[in-house]
Amino acid sequence: MPSLGFPELLVILGVAVLLFGGKKIPELAKGLGEGIRHFKNALKSDPEKPEAAEVVVPEVVKVDKV
Repeated sequence: MPSLGFPELLVILGVAVLLFGGKKIPELAKGLGEGIRHFKNALKSDPEKPEAAEVVVPEVVKVDKV
């Protein structure tokens, strides 16, 4: 499979402009960049250990028969 050349990239860019409009392209690129940055940071950081949840045991109340 051949790689994408300059004409193919221009066609893809043209379709993107037609679909999203010229004003939306920078916003989409910014969101994509932030998503990639968050993904890379998540891969680099140590996995967080969830804190132990506090277990609450209800008291048993003994009731005498009346």
